[in-house]
Amino acid sequence: MGEFWPVPDVLAYLTGRWRVSRSVRDLAGGAEGEFTGVTEFREDGEEPGGLVHHESGTFVWQGVARPAERTLRFLPGPGGTADVRFADGRPFHDLDLTSGRHVADHPCSADLYRGEFTVRDADHWRTVWRVGGPAKDLVLRTDYAREG
Repeated sequence: MGEFWPVPDVLAYLTGRWRVSRSVRDLAGGAEGEFTGVTEFREDGEEPGGLVHHESGTFVWQGVARPAERTLRFLPGPGGTADVRFADGRPFHDLDLTSGRHVADHPCSADLYRGEFTVRDADHWRTVWRVGGPAKDLVLRTDYAREG
């Protein structure tokens, strides 16, 4: 096996509950933050074969802790891939982990979000989002570890 762990079916791989640890760095201002919590990928009752991704936990930014959550939808794509959408159905990015690694872009106004997804093994994966543009200069690194 190489550096990355191939995933033939991304939705089957993600199904379940994951511990989440995310660091957030503002490269322009030097501020740092951290999110810790859980993510659950469960069957989507509205989209057959799809998953609802719900993340919840605590986000600490410049010493201030706040509850945080988000919901995404992962819809089946061709050949074991996924079409990732925001909770309201707007497109976010595609996700193809058949090689164990994927890079996706998401333009948001004048900013560009570029995400790199890597799978280490059956129970660990990571995302690194680099956000650049006139409004943002951030790096968000998230590690996922499967629970039970």
